[in-house]
Amino acid sequence: MLSPVLLAASRSDRTRRLISRVPVTRLVVDRFVAGDTLPEALEAVDALIADGIEVTLDHLGEDITDAAHARRNRDAYLALLEALGRKGLDGRAEVSVKLSAFGQSLPGGHDLALAGARRVCEAAAEIGTTVTLDMEDHTTVDSTLAILAELRRDFPQTGAVLQAYLLRTEDDARALAVEGSRVRLVKGAYKEPASVAYQEKRDVDLAYARCLRTLMAGGGYPMIGSHDPRLIELAVRLAGTYGRSPGTYEFQMLYGIRDAEQRRLVTEGQRVRAYVPYGADWYGYFMRRLAERPANLAFFLRSFTTRH
Repeated sequence: MLSPVLLAASRSDRTRRLISRVPVTRLVVDRFVAGDTLPEALEAVDALIADGIEVTLDHLGEDITDAAHARRNRDAYLALLEALGRKGLDGRAEVSVKLSAFGQSLPGGHDLALAGARRVCEAAAEIGTTVTLDMEDHTTVDSTLAILAELRRDFPQTGAVLQAYLLRTEDDARALAVEGSRVRLVKGAYKEPASVAYQEKRDVDLAYARCLRTLMAGGGYPMIGSHDPRLIELAVRLAGTYGRSPGTYEFQMLYGIRDAEQRRLVTEGQRVRAYVPYGADWYGYFMRRLAERPANLAFFLRSFTTRH
């Protein structure tokens, strides 16, 4: 019942100011966000790589309001990729991009976001890695998939995210379950109306399972974005059903969530990638993580009554 409230709060400037002023908030945010700066993020990358966990990095910043901010976000990714190149991590470290951070919602934003994403894809290709386009609310899906199609002409390894709770996603999964396609399947974390998205958890889970089966049976590279033990088990079973070996798919989990499970999967020979967000603009990301899992919210609330 709290999820809609938290999702609404993720876009509230008033709530942002209130939450950000609470001293303990920073301590909790540090569980989910790998620091405000690039050097802090790179420290987190080193620790994860040492544990056999690969990474996709997200420089936080979305729903920007002017083109200058879009260029700053693009440049932050270019600096990130330059730093990753110096580390020689190749495909073990990639990046995830929210197109709203590149101006997608501005007037003429589709072309602006495409230009920014193209430059980031070029930089990623230069160091032997790739880019995944994060998916945002349902109003952006058509634009995001159109940008994906454009980018894949020159950068065929560019990936995309599909959100199982959207009613359209089963069709999108079938369209993207083709050779060379990379798809991260998640449940979805935006407040959406019943006209476009399943509202009940059971319906979302069933839709996820159907989409996962489509992707695992197809010719692309599925990326299972879930912490749900049942869906992780289902993915392993489907891999066996369709003759997929580890490395022809991967599990992706959020930084700071179910760390032990990430390491367990690695020890079992699975390919695991942590989604590592960093940057000062952490608020929207943080609130959506609270809305996704009651355990995250409980952790946050306990922090107000626990001495540090």
